[in-house]
Amino acid sequence: MSQSSQIVISGVGVLVPGADTPTALAAGPAPGSEPVAPEQTVGKKGLRYKDRATQLAYAIAAKTLQDTGLLDADGLTVPAESVGVVASSNLGNLDTVTRALDTIHAETVSGTSPMDLPNASSNVIASSVAIRFGLRGPNLMVCNGATSGLDALHWAATMITAGRVDRVLVLGVEPDNDTVRRLFGDDRAVVDGGAAVVLERAEAAQQRSARARAVYRGYRQADDVRSCIERLRALDPGMEPARWQTPQTGSGPLPDDLLPGVPRDGFGPARASGALGVLQAVAATAWFADGGKGLVYAVAGADVAEPAAGVALLAPQGT
Repeated sequence: MSQSSQIVISGVGVLVPGADTPTALAAGPAPGSEPVAPEQTVGKKGLRYKDRATQLAYAIAAKTLQDTGLLDADGLTVPAESVGVVASSNLGNLDTVTRALDTIHAETVSGTSPMDLPNASSNVIASSVAIRFGLRGPNLMVCNGATSGLDALHWAATMITAGRVDRVLVLGVEPDNDTVRRLFGDDRAVVDGGAAVVLERAEAAQQRSARARAVYRGYRQADDVRSCIERLRALDPGMEPARWQTPQTGSGPLPDDLLPGVPRDGFGPARASGALGVLQAVAATAWFADGGKGLVYAVAGADVAEPAAGVALLAPQGT
């Protein structure tokens, strides 16, 4: 693949309890850490009337855009039309939606708040981030279950390959609130944070002297984790992965005969849901930055025998 046709990760950002850098994420978020405070990153202005997921997304987006040099004190450093947004979240505005439905059930639509209803849109995270940071490329939201984060990377790469934009901010975020806890049970906490990467056409990143953190090799999906791994292997025949970012399944440890001998990295006990795939990609860039070589597979799925998605990442040249 020529460099001009390559897609790279040129920016990263992470904000979860116990980890605010890719290195800390890769090492494992410290248990028992305090909840993250988005206002410490972006200030309080504009956070009122926004749900927790959008507030978290604002902070993660700011960190990531600044990390890659797309945002400075004067605003965007590239044309606004060249930057798209894809956000992944399965639980993002569930609290707003259920609250609105409860209000309509009890009081009819006359009881709803005009400040609250816009947040009931399924695309609210992606569109709000695009508006706040002036990103005028396409923006869309992926709410596709366990594979959403990796699906979001795929859609971002597809928009770049199609020539719609030079770069896409890919966000994965999940909130932990009373509504989510009622859905899953109090003992099944969600990550309450997330991560983001900037996927960018390699030539565009090079033109603005942005550092490549990883090379995006491709995406595959299949009916189960085993088939997904085989399809990832077909991207680079004869080249075995050096590490495996594993899915968070509900049935316990993964079978030993899946990628035997390849070191496995999980994210931790917190349910990451739609943020998982992006967290995996950020953790892979930390491993590359620490001298890791070769392919990293990031795989997500609800269980070993459930539909799965995978992304292959490669260390950038010169690392």
